[in-house]
Amino acid sequence: MAKKWTAQDVLDIARSFQPACVLTAGAVLDVFTPLRKKSMSAQALARAFGADPRAMAVLLDALASMELLIKRENEYTVPADVAKLLTEESPDNILPMVRHLSNCLRRWSMLSKVVQKGRCAETGPSVRGAEADEADFIGAMQNVSKPFAAEVVGRLQPLEFRHVLDVGAGPGTWTIVLLQAVPEARATLFDLPPVIPIAKGQIIEAGLGERTRFVEGDYHADDLPEGADLVWLGAICHQNSREQNRALFAKAHQALDGDGTVIIRDIIMDPSRTRPRMGALFAVNMLVATKAGGTYTFEEYREDLDQAGFHKVVLVHQEESMNCLIRAK
Repeated sequence: MAKKWTAQDVLDIARSFQPACVLTAGAVLDVFTPLRKKSMSAQALARAFGADPRAMAVLLDALASMELLIKRENEYTVPADVAKLLTEESPDNILPMVRHLSNCLRRWSMLSKVVQKGRCAETGPSVRGAEADEADFIGAMQNVSKPFAAEVVGRLQPLEFRHVLDVGAGPGTWTIVLLQAVPEARATLFDLPPVIPIAKGQIIEAGLGERTRFVEGDYHADDLPEGADLVWLGAICHQNSREQNRALFAKAHQALDGDGTVIIRDIIMDPSRTRPRMGALFAVNMLVATKAGGTYTFEEYREDLDQAGFHKVVLVHQEESMNCLIRAK
């Protein structure tokens, strides 16, 4: 049954940017971390950050109204459950993802212009700077992948490979889980130069440094390292046009040793392109953030893999999220 819309329903959606802006501003400015150590007034926190006292007070009051802070006698503290998620010292913090979403929000605010001009949004670095924005993006990949990576890889069992090539590997989350799933295997991690040190730190911390080779490169411009019998394309295909994906799949085919396998992890759309809803919205994210990226149907993936020389293309798992899985030989 079609939804019966009211004016309030529409306005609620139109206003939903407001709490998102308050939360992401708090994360970008890192107001939560010092307030975990001790309660502070807005004036004291503004002095510590070199910020405007009035503006800081307005932001902190809004965060308190959302129960992300506690306000007592003009001083603010962080609830324990919020501190776990939004302070730098917490090993479970999701600050990188929240800060990355802040950068997404700035691009999304330009959606009408993007649709009119047909070009992705042009935005500069956040107040944290370009280098920190890049680190937040890589950290966001870790935030969203680590909690369920082992479960996703488990859906591919029985999983057998000698050498996995993880293309666009980010922080190395999937390399780690794949090597843990197949203890006798080795890995090559391939990504852009600024990403490699981040991934290397994660891999070494996991005790897998001796089983992993790190190769710098750009899969758009460079050939992929050869010698693997499994190529893992984890949540990178949506950044590309179909033409770019065909070129990537062809490079994966060339890099594979003998009768190899490629596995794609990404959102899979139904033929209408309106379901899953997350995928339709993520296509908007690619519209504002990339030159030609998008979300694709299984038939589109199968056609493009077939053109690159793959066969036995199978939809292993489909769900609402980005954890759909396609395997091809």
